[in-house]
Amino acid sequence: MYHGSAPETATPRGNGDIWIAVLEVVVPGIVRMKLNPILTVLSGAAIGFFIGISFPVQITPQAFQLSFGGGNCTLGASNIIGWFSIPLEDNTSTADGTPLLQSNATSKVHSSELVDSASYKYGWIDVQCRFGETEKCSHIKIVPPATPKGAERLPPNVVVRESDLHLRRLWGNPREDTPVRKYLVVLTVGYSERVNVNATVHKFSDNFDVMLFHYDGQTTEWDEFEWSKQAVHVSARGQAKWWYAKRFLHPSIVAPYEYIFLWDQDLGVETFDAEEYIKIVKKHGLEISQPGLDIIRGVKNYEINVRRNDTEIHRSTSVGEKCSANVHQRPCSGFVEVMAPVFTREAWSCVWHMVQSDLVHGWGLDWNFWRCVDEPEKQIGVVDAQYVAHHVGFTMGNPGNDTLDGSRRKVRLRASGEFGTFKWRLQNADRAQAAARLAQSGAAPPSS
Repeated sequence: MYHGSAPETATPRGNGDIWIAVLEVVVPGIVRMKLNPILTVLSGAAIGFFIGISFPVQITPQAFQLSFGGGNCTLGASNIIGWFSIPLEDNTSTADGTPLLQSNATSKVHSSELVDSASYKYGWIDVQCRFGETEKCSHIKIVPPATPKGAERLPPNVVVRESDLHLRRLWGNPREDTPVRKYLVVLTVGYSERVNVNATVHKFSDNFDVMLFHYDGQTTEWDEFEWSKQAVHVSARGQAKWWYAKRFLHPSIVAPYEYIFLWDQDLGVETFDAEEYIKIVKKHGLEISQPGLDIIRGVKNYEINVRRNDTEIHRSTSVGEKCSANVHQRPCSGFVEVMAPVFTREAWSCVWHMVQSDLVHGWGLDWNFWRCVDEPEKQIGVVDAQYVAHHVGFTMGNPGNDTLDGSRRKVRLRASGEFGTFKWRLQNADRAQAAARLAQSGAAPPSS
């Protein structure tokens, strides 16, 4: 029989009440069993177990999801909860094209919107998602960066995938060195053309790193020009521009540069300003471009590259029988020549892979630049407001006896033969790619 006041209605205990009750029962037991170490340990484990189930906490490691919109995630150090590092997508930061961050978001993340260039360059940023809101960041999947071939033994955070062509001093704090320039100009030169090359370099501001490819072996002679002491010089006798480009302008080396000017030495630049040129190509979204050609002071090969007086840029021409019949073909639209092309780093990454190591003259590349942009008739164009003159035309090889090796005639014959070889390789590659796509889709190949 129960003696005392009437019982109260039972109420459920909260988590705190439960573990307090457990302590009331277990702790006296610990006091009684303090002489028995084994039982003491078991009792302590029981206390920990009951406290743990009373306060469930998510302790399973997770790859937190990140959203760059809607204010769900923050960058910075104001909140100590949730620090972690994730790789950030950058199409130009890995030479092998391995994506560092995958997202099904429609907008692309640009480095200038998020992090400083140093963090972005190496593919890592410090990010926080606000505590309790990580479920709102579900449309980003974080993928660890793939280690490039040859660096498998290294910890990923020490692997540097890119470099540049900026000269650095041998003393002082590396962080206090002059920064890498925004753009790169590359000229293939011989010392006999030094006057014209000097005039060309002076058309490019301090925002440009300068690189010279020397086909005549003369390099130190250029030190008569002050700018030459800050330029990169590469010397290999008797080599052509595209031989150098394939070997010394790998996409991972030129990745820091927004635009790459890959020019011949025989251009008249009296009416050209590089900074104004870049403003125009940015304005019109040109991925591959060239300055218009002044045919009063120089020569032309194709009508599309001739400068117009009434436009800032143009992308096509209907002049000539072929182009008047169909402007949507090369060289009537989506076409610039190989003597003075200007590439964005993204376009150059594609073009570099198309350059053939053994076809040193590069003939036929300009007919296929269109492959390296999404919309050739919009993203390839000729800048009329900033124009040059192509003075000489074909100058490679020795003039004189055409029967001698190295004569201009024999050099031109090889260049023409390379053009045919390149066309044949591309045709075969296109057929192989088309067949592979058909096989992947399960469709039957066309009958021959």
